[in-house]
Amino acid sequence: MRRLRPWQQAAVYAGATLVVVVTLFPLYYMLVSSVREPRALFARPSLLPLPFTTEQYAQLFSLTNFPVYFRNSLLVAVATALLTSAVGCPMAYAIVRYRVWGAEMLIRLMLVAYMVPALLLAIPLFTLMVRLGLDDTLTSLVIAHLTITLPLAVWLMYGFFRTVPPSVEEAALVEGASRAQAFWHVAVPMAFPGVLTVTIFSFILSWTDYVYALVLTSSDGKKVVSLGLAAMYGAYDLRWGELMAGSAVISIPMLVLFSLVTRHFIRGLTMGAVRG
Repeated sequence: MRRLRPWQQAAVYAGATLVVVVTLFPLYYMLVSSVREPRALFARPSLLPLPFTTEQYAQLFSLTNFPVYFRNSLLVAVATALLTSAVGCPMAYAIVRYRVWGAEMLIRLMLVAYMVPALLLAIPLFTLMVRLGLDDTLTSLVIAHLTITLPLAVWLMYGFFRTVPPSVEEAALVEGASRAQAFWHVAVPMAFPGVLTVTIFSFILSWTDYVYALVLTSSDGKKVVSLGLAAMYGAYDLRWGELMAGSAVISIPMLVLFSLVTRHFIRGLTMGAVRG
């Protein structure tokens, strides 16, 4: 590979720095706005959190039902992520190892199902949940989110399991392991970056959902954070401080999640792109 000249390296670093600044600036300004006094938000714009206050966060958790919304979102997102991995991985493994007829077509259909807009499925899912008696429940949200995350999980894990050498699992079978044991103790660890990628994607898709939450839930006790933030937009009053504080709180789980698993997440994305 040809070595870049100094001016070319400088241009690359300058471009990368610009992209990082443009990407992170809205997040930074949101955090700064959430800890400034309410009257300062409408004064001269500032990049510093001055005058500093945590009043918005105190009001967010004491005067609104945001803690309930946060708990509901966390329960739904965690359940969706775990179920997606627990169901999607065995499905993809079975398609790869048992030579399912029409496997390639089935995987393509999975991808097409993931690309269907959520708005097209919201009303049929609502009708189904009403008939099942699951309307206005967190369970209905988990089921609805699985219609998005499960096809993506099967499509991604299909590419990962195809690269796991069958001979490794056959050796485990010869040693007395069952097919299920070979799957959990051999195939899954070798495809761990893919499992982690699927889990993170599922959590994010569930955490940021708005359409299904709007259609499938109605009572205040079943709302999630996306609906909770939307409810702060009043007809005659809009409290930007609480809105920025709520947005910051919503962003924290994703920031923590990415900071802990960034290395594995990037590895899973690159491996899936090459192997899939």
